[in-house]
Amino acid sequence: MKNSNKTGAMEMSVGTIVTIVLLMSVLVLGIFLIQKIFKTGTSAIDSVDERIQSEIETLFGTDENAKVATIPRNRFSIKQGDTGGFALSIKNTMQTQTPETFSYEITSRGSTCGITDEQAENLIAIGRTDENLELSSGQILKGIFIRFNIPETVPLCAIDYKIVVKDSQDNVYDTIFMGAEIV
Repeated sequence: MKNSNKTGAMEMSVGTIVTIVLLMSVLVLGIFLIQKIFKTGTSAIDSVDERIQSEIETLFGTDENAKVATIPRNRFSIKQGDTGGFALSIKNTMQTQTPETFSYEITSRGSTCGITDEQAENLIAIGRTDENLELSSGQILKGIFIRFNIPETVPLCAIDYKIVVKDSQDNVYDTIFMGAEIV
């Protein structure tokens, strides 16, 4: 009787060890795969960021007097029920010893579908205004992403926006225009 209990105990401990080894193998493999997925996602984001930074440098490089630039340049499209937007960059062309503080505001200039300016401005989910953007002389502020959230109830149309950038004395530094096309 005692002998059969020892055999059962031995079988149970071998089974437990095999189970633990298999579970650890699965855990290590899962960690490896998750790490690989995150690494791939991070490199894709870095690649997009590098292309945007390169495009911003090109925009300011082609026009040395440019103070504000957007990507895309003048107009972007976005689908109903979707999110998207554009990137905004500011270059400090002032020759000052201390950093200059900039602010900007985006306002609607009308639409082709009859929505009000307030409704058009409410489509901007992130980045409608910003203050305290500090830049040294010659420095470029890169990558302010203006994000729009377009509900499916918004009619298909074109909306014009005005972007006014001001300096620390509240003087207009530059004004540019951007068009959004709801498709």
